[in-house]
Amino acid sequence: MMKQVSLYEAKTHLSSLVDQAAQGDEIIITKNGTPLAKLVASPKADLPRRPAQALGVTYIAPDFDHPDPETDALFEGRD
Repeated sequence: MMKQVSLYEAKTHLSSLVDQAAQGDEIIITKNGTPLAKLVASPKADLPRRPAQALGVTYIAPDFDHPDPETDALFEGRD
């Protein structure tokens, strides 16, 4: 179903319009009666996202986020 709404109405009811688009409706957003944009459902992803391994990190040690006394001393101005 194609529906036209004004920009004001789109701003006021955005959440509802997004729900309608997710259900398959196409919503045309107009300004002063001129169509400006179309709100449609986003295509479904076929596969779950996977990390890109861009930094080559394949392992994180269990103590990765534990405090490090040497680093703490540097931040606290101790030698």
